[in-house]
Amino acid sequence: MEGDEEMSALPTEAWLVEHPPPSMARLFPGSQRVAGYTVDDWRKLPQTGERIELIDGSFVVHGVPATNHAICASRLVRLLVAAAPDHLEVAEAVGIVVGEDGLIPDIVIADAEAMLAGIPDLAFPDVVAVAEIVSPGIGNWKRDYKIKPPKYAAAGIPVFIRVELEGDDAPTVEVFHLGKAGYIRVSVASAGENLTLSEPFKVSFDPALLAGRRKC
Repeated sequence: MEGDEEMSALPTEAWLVEHPPPSMARLFPGSQRVAGYTVDDWRKLPQTGERIELIDGSFVVHGVPATNHAICASRLVRLLVAAAPDHLEVAEAVGIVVGEDGLIPDIVIADAEAMLAGIPDLAFPDVVAVAEIVSPGIGNWKRDYKIKPPKYAAAGIPVFIRVELEGDDAPTVEVFHLGKAGYIRVSVASAGENLTLSEPFKVSFDPALLAGRRKC
């Protein structure tokens, strides 16, 4: 109405002065570092409910994955568990030490005794395969395509699996085996096709099972 002040959902400058937003909590109170962290520092991180990886001396914080990402991970774990031999276990979001980095693949296949020991992180040779499910965003794409695979390869992890949930005929699953110069793609399949893994154990499935309505 005429004479009324314009209303806004945004806070006024005076309100912001009286109610300042909380400052970001530091992982290590008192520390001004943003890089130069070690695996020992990574192991000392508080449990925040987030996935925090150590990549090239810096901490990378990942939020809760999207629902389709989570569904894909749980379905892929079920497929792998059903085919895995007794001496291997399959789990989501297990920390692994890769050289001077601390990474958290979406899925880890590793020695059962090591998995069941309750230790905070694993490493090669206990880890025989890792899988990453690519989340939207250029940063996630870069990590899952350019940064993390060479690190897994340098650590000697024999098998790398990557799941792409976007694009034509998605989901698309790629399987890589470790060669002399890094990973070599040995198999790829999209929705409606059959993907067969020979290592670390044999399993076949249609990538379509990883997304959309349950097929069974």
